[in-house]
Order: sequence, then structure tokens, then C-alpha cells
Amino acid sequence: MTTIAAEHFDRQYQTHLKHLKLKGLQPKTIEAYSRAIRRVGDYFDQQIDTLSADPADGLLHRPGGLALLEYGQA
Repeated sequence: MTTIAAEHFDRQYQTHLKHLKLKGLQPKTIEAYSRAIRRVGDYFDQQIDTLSADPADGLLHRPGGLALLEYGQA
């Protein structure tokens, strides 16, 4: 992972946290959503901007992608 990618991921992650808090979600929900983003980020080397749920070219068709979603593996 490059330093630039890590810095970009960190900025996006902090923005994500802020939006979750502004929506008024419960702390446990924020924790769960944030943990999911961190795990996906770790799995894809902090480069998650291009991931998609579109089965034609997204997360589900990447090696281990389906297992990551269904079983929480990272």
C-alpha cells in the first residue's frame, strides 16, 4: 500500500464517520459500519474507491469478495 492510498483512505474513513454521526445513528451501529469499512479497506489494501456491488465488475467477482461479504472474512 502506498502512503498516498493510506492517507486517502484515512480521509474518506473520517468523512464516513462524521456522516454516520450526523445521521444520528446509535454508537453500536456506527461501530459496526466503521469496522466493516476498515475490514474491506484492509482486504483491498486501502483502495476501495473503485469497488462496486455490481456483479458485473465489483466486489462479488473479486477473489474472496463473496466470502468477505457473506462470512465477514478479511
